[in-house]
Amino acid sequence: MSKITLTDALGRLPQPKMLAPANFQLGEGEHIAIMGPNGGGKSHLIDLLTGKILLMQGTLEYDFGPGVKPSAYGNIVQLTFEDALGSVEKPYYFQQRFNSQDRDESPLVSTVLKRALASGNVSATGLSADEARAAGHGLTEAEARAAGAEDDSEFLSNPLLDTFMMRDLLQKRMVLLSSGEMRRYQLFKYLIKRPKVLIVDNPFIGLDAPMRDQLNRFFQQLVDSREVQIIMVLSMLDWVPDYITHVVQVDRMTVEEKQTRQAYLEHLPDFSQAPMSHLSADLTAQIIALPVQEMANLTADGSVTDEVISIRNLSLPLPDTDRVLYGGLNWTVRRGEKWALQGRNGAGKSTLLSLICADHPAAYACDISLFGRRRGTGESIWEIKKHIGFVSPEFHRAYKENRPAVDIVASGLHDSVGLYKRPRPEQIDTCLFWMRVFGIDALKGRPFLSLSAGEQRLCLLARAFVKDPALLILDEPLHGLDTYRRNLVRDVIAAFCRRPDKTLVMVTHYVEELPVQITQCLKL
Repeated sequence: MSKITLTDALGRLPQPKMLAPANFQLGEGEHIAIMGPNGGGKSHLIDLLTGKILLMQGTLEYDFGPGVKPSAYGNIVQLTFEDALGSVEKPYYFQQRFNSQDRDESPLVSTVLKRALASGNVSATGLSADEARAAGHGLTEAEARAAGAEDDSEFLSNPLLDTFMMRDLLQKRMVLLSSGEMRRYQLFKYLIKRPKVLIVDNPFIGLDAPMRDQLNRFFQQLVDSREVQIIMVLSMLDWVPDYITHVVQVDRMTVEEKQTRQAYLEHLPDFSQAPMSHLSADLTAQIIALPVQEMANLTADGSVTDEVISIRNLSLPLPDTDRVLYGGLNWTVRRGEKWALQGRNGAGKSTLLSLICADHPAAYACDISLFGRRRGTGESIWEIKKHIGFVSPEFHRAYKENRPAVDIVASGLHDSVGLYKRPRPEQIDTCLFWMRVFGIDALKGRPFLSLSAGEQRLCLLARAFVKDPALLILDEPLHGLDTYRRNLVRDVIAAFCRRPDKTLVMVTHYVEELPVQITQCLKL
């Protein structure tokens, strides 16, 4: 079994830096959850443990057992939050998955997976090149090192393909994976390498309930096998899996002492009563009191309609497959309605939202009307978007502008990625108001990419609200947020829903995240 010991450690990076020297120990047979709020220092601690941040003081020691080199390389694998969002091998933009020319440049899942396995000199069965030949797979050294690229039978026989329901994804292009499918792919890719220590950041986000249950059972099997020790970074502070033995809390850039899981749960605060976990009454009242802009939905013949979204007989062939999404879907959303959009990973939820938001070019060939106007009747994409507030894991994945956080929020005023038009003073005041609502006004000058993943998500949420949209589309809005911020964002959404004529479509795999104002549901 493995040991990792970090003693009195401070990193060399100028910021962020731990406020006190960090101490951490993974002992034999231990499985540790690192818990803490967004921006508290969890990722910084992981970077210290893996050696990504060089030490200015202190020591870092590894012991992976007799005969195993005491090095992180090959013994520790890390699945980060960015991996969950879907980092790929080349620059990515949000609409890339929907544009055929650029989409076709994206490799197949099977191709990238085999290449990733080969890069670690590990075959698709988890064997080294020498082990593969010794096991009688009939591979040359070059073939074994290519991780089964020439021997699909070896690759396809791996039982983890079934554990993570990967077989249906192998011939899918990487850029077409949903956020949940991307998470399954990343877990498969890392676990097949048989690490000594697996560090995984919020492994359950973006997964539907059956997949979460299956993944939880798989982690239990890993623990029972005694072959891998798990360090799990969790933002949901009120839940610790049963197989976790110890908890280390990290808050305000300080690493606290390790405690048993039982001790942590015994002293768990009541987050429903915690001061940080709710939107203040004053800000709630200010949101509800915001003036609502009158907006008439006019049809082509000039008549007024209360239809915000109208979809008729929608069927969408999926590229590179014989599968058709939706099968003649008819869906009408009227002004002021609050809808939940639900379905399994890969059911087409995000694609449906892309059709509505004019990010998918197929929208112009479909019978889709927005605010009473048929798509493709001369309106520009900006006319469509100016009344819509939107956030999703895929959009977060693509947003790589490293500007001050207040500029990221301000980009929502013009639906741009980056800021190309200087906001007026009153618009900056509006941006700062929504940053205060989401508890991130102190971050206004921080570069976006220097923020934690949860802080970035709060920025993008403020960006979605900043123009006070008539239609708010939230795809997994609480993705990666800690328990405090999850409760806060739920309150903000609920306050928005209390305003007249505001329309909401929300996607989530957690029913408890839905605001009480949700009255209707479309299940794909």
